[in-house]
Amino acid sequence: MEGRVPEDLAVVVDAGGAVLVWSAGARRLLGYEPAEVVGRPARSLLAADLPASARRHLAAGHRWSTEVALRHRDGDRVVVRLQGTPLADPGPRPLWLVTGAAQTTVTGRDQPGAAALWDLTLAQLPMPVAIYDREARFVAANDVMSRIMGRPAAEMRGLTLWEIEPSFPFDEYDRLQRQVLRTGRTVFHEQHGQAPGETREHSWSMYFSALKDETGTVQGLSAIVFDTTEQYWARRHLAVLNDASMRIGTTLDVIRTAEELAEVAVGGFADFVTVDLLESVALGDEPEPLPPGRAVTVRRTAQRSVLPGCPEAVADPGEPIRYPAGTPPLRALLAGRGTRHTPGDPGMREWITSSQARADSVARHMIHSVLMVPLRARGVTLGLVHFLRHRTPESFTEDDQRLAEEIVARAAVSVDNARRYTRERRTALALQRSLLPGRPPGLVATEVAYRYLPTGSGEDVGGDWFDVIPLSGARVALVVGDVVGHGIRASATMGRLRTAVRTLADVDLAPDELLTQLDDLVIRLDREEGPDVPGRAEATSGEVGATCLYAVYDPVTRRCTMARAGHPAPALVPPDGAARLLDLPAGPPLGLGGLPFESAEVELAEGSVLALYTDGLVRTAGQDMEAGVGLLCRALADPAAPLEETCDHVLRTVLTDRPGDDIVLLLARTSALDAAQVRTWQLPRHPAAVAGARKMACEQLETWGLTDASFATELIVSELVTNAVRYGDSPIALRLIRDTSLICEVSDGSSTAPHLRRARVYDEGGRGLLLVAQIAERWGSRQTPTGKTIWAEQPLPA
Repeated sequence: MEGRVPEDLAVVVDAGGAVLVWSAGARRLLGYEPAEVVGRPARSLLAADLPASARRHLAAGHRWSTEVALRHRDGDRVVVRLQGTPLADPGPRPLWLVTGAAQTTVTGRDQPGAAALWDLTLAQLPMPVAIYDREARFVAANDVMSRIMGRPAAEMRGLTLWEIEPSFPFDEYDRLQRQVLRTGRTVFHEQHGQAPGETREHSWSMYFSALKDETGTVQGLSAIVFDTTEQYWARRHLAVLNDASMRIGTTLDVIRTAEELAEVAVGGFADFVTVDLLESVALGDEPEPLPPGRAVTVRRTAQRSVLPGCPEAVADPGEPIRYPAGTPPLRALLAGRGTRHTPGDPGMREWITSSQARADSVARHMIHSVLMVPLRARGVTLGLVHFLRHRTPESFTEDDQRLAEEIVARAAVSVDNARRYTRERRTALALQRSLLPGRPPGLVATEVAYRYLPTGSGEDVGGDWFDVIPLSGARVALVVGDVVGHGIRASATMGRLRTAVRTLADVDLAPDELLTQLDDLVIRLDREEGPDVPGRAEATSGEVGATCLYAVYDPVTRRCTMARAGHPAPALVPPDGAARLLDLPAGPPLGLGGLPFESAEVELAEGSVLALYTDGLVRTAGQDMEAGVGLLCRALADPAAPLEETCDHVLRTVLTDRPGDDIVLLLARTSALDAAQVRTWQLPRHPAAVAGARKMACEQLETWGLTDASFATELIVSELVTNAVRYGDSPIALRLIRDTSLICEVSDGSSTAPHLRRARVYDEGGRGLLLVAQIAERWGSRQTPTGKTIWAEQPLPA
């Protein structure tokens, strides 16, 4: 189709054939935006080859005028008449200015009327043009140049640019002009700023070209200027989009992602930006449906300004903000589309004046343009972003709105991902913490303090756990373990193992036997949770595994028995020495099966500190485990310091970098039961020993001032000693312990474990342990190296 050439069509093509300048007229003619064309080969816009005459003139560097077939952006063929003018000396590689060709061609200024037409052409060109003499003094200019300079041509005649406007960047223009006059070569220059006769900033592309006579002597120069403001903003928009793709969503944190959105938009796009999220989104929960016709409360999550301290803000980050029904922000939220406003719009006027602080801020900072864009991801509205301008004189345009919607759409996905991550992580942490002890039990013989830190990285929570379990005979079990892997599955496995350890601890198994039972449990869990493999029902997947350290401390003997399954060795700090690692048999990790575990026993001086931990504490980024253990031992240098302070000191000392795994630290300071709190008697294996045992027990209770417990204690001692004499073996011993409760223990040389049973009406026996169970608060039995011990606990009398 035949195309009508716009009057302001102007395209500059460089020596390599790439488009340098693309005017608004060119955009209207072919539909391409400047950002789509600048830098591309000009030949890509041709629908057919140039005529032969035009190709000859191009090769010779001469001006040409011909019909050209162009390709419209929508695919149509557009035929127009164009003119190409070299912007430098005819040579092998000139720059070309392509404009619409005039219908009447002036072949020479010596023809009748040619000079007048030539002068009219220069005067009426839609782009600024000026001519300077050999001393860079102003000679003439067209009307457009006079307008942007803000002075008539007559007033500027005979002056240099520096004399016309003695300020930046005219000093640079003056220097460039003198360079052209000296070298005779064309100079291209770009500048973004406000011309003296303009009220807003523009982006200018300027060509300073030498004017030569027939002998090639430079007689002056010409300056032709193209308004490339659209191209400038297109480049700015592309830069902002690129910046947004690089900087938004670097973390899985809702607040930080909102701050990144505000930081990207300020400076390169807007002067003040606020990000308001729905309260449920800010908390990491599912977005609540927006009720139509009702006010909505949002939370100011982030805000940034080109001015220090965000003086435009009327709310601080974290404060709630109410959007009343019918206001522009709420309408934008409900519509799910961006809207542009000025403070004078009817709806905006009411919204601004509803808050005195908001009205004062708009007036003080002269905010003149507002753009509201909802944060939407996966079809759900998350919040609203406000873009405001007060320093930038241009109001938001339709192109600006499209850019803002693109930036916000990208940020919304990152905000929603961060929200989902926050919710899932909070759920996992809640599960994990619910499976860990809330606070250590009150123990007379052992003081305990601990720290549990979930990983601070983007990974899921792990399966580290610890426990403090009171045992019979005033003993205490200390447990630290670490399940392989991260996430909900690891936390669930941790909970099952912790429950199993508590159950096995109640049976009073030795540490090595307990780990053996726990190893079997891990193997069964691995088989249950592993993949289905036909013909391999008993195969293990290796996906479930753990390490564990189990220690039992007896405050009566001050001995601690420990065993570990692939876990780091504990550290011991004696009351008068330096911290050191205990030499324990390593043992295989839980889940391998078939390999034995070994226990080791160590005597602890009263006031010693035992440190149990997981490898996340000593194996942080940037250091090996040996270095971490060294830091741990140095941090445990003061065994007399309060354990809570020691925990904090250890974490500050050992954690030299951000931990990449969960961390458990369990500290226990040991003490011993005073000799006056424990009384032991050796008994003969004879029925007469029962009466003597009752008498000795009552006398000891009277010494302790516990005569109120004499009746129950007599009954318990009588039944337990009778069973030991009748069914047990020598040696037989009776021990009373006064701790937080009154403990009665009877041991003998037989390993046969008693069991509770209900006697029938005519049975003569079988009621002893039933009576003990009814009188005592707790009772049980445990195996010892020489036999067994049956124990019963009673609460101390008030």
